[in-house]
Amino acid sequence: MDFIFFLSSILLGIGLAMDAFAISIANGISKPDAELGYVIRVTAVFAFFQFAMPLLGWFLVHKVVKALGAFDNLVPWIALLVLGFLGVRMIREGLRNGKSESEVCIGGDTSTDTSMKVCSSDVDRNIGNTLELTAMTLLLQGIATSIDALSTGFAIVDYDVKAAFVCSTIIASTTWIMCFTGMRIGSRLGNLFSAHATIVGGVILVIIGIEVFTKGTLL
Repeated sequence: MDFIFFLSSILLGIGLAMDAFAISIANGISKPDAELGYVIRVTAVFAFFQFAMPLLGWFLVHKVVKALGAFDNLVPWIALLVLGFLGVRMIREGLRNGKSESEVCIGGDTSTDTSMKVCSSDVDRNIGNTLELTAMTLLLQGIATSIDALSTGFAIVDYDVKAAFVCSTIIASTTWIMCFTGMRIGSRLGNLFSAHATIVGGVILVIIGIEVFTKGTLL
């Protein structure tokens, strides 16, 4: 394990944690007065799933692919296709969300009757601020934002057990830091960065996929 290993793990963690980061911003908006202990517990759930999923993916891919040695050469291609697909999908979702953030107002005129004016962004904001983050909601958020991390097993299939564990730990630590920061941002600045975070996460996943493919086929 060298500097490149740690840097790649951190970048991979950043890319995989972007969805959780975006959702953490929304969670911060829904509970702007959250205490420090609450924020730590909520973000720890995301970190746990981001730790477990890559390790589970490594175990499954390591056992299955290594048992079928003829498929070893396909691993870089699978990593490129899986991470590339997930990255492009995240970029598209981010762009789509950015285009759909237009404000729709009803029941009033901007120049005269503003007292009866109701805007969709105001409704969404009010609804978001009254939502309670239940244990089941948090569990579903953790699973939904870590499914992509399962495919990381393709990217780290050549690691031994120790390296895979360390990589997963770095991913989890990066996720916790980003989610903690996301909830703090959400409680103060709203959801201004959620769509952009998804786009950046998609770009990073694509870059990681290309890096894994290049390393596996050319080096």
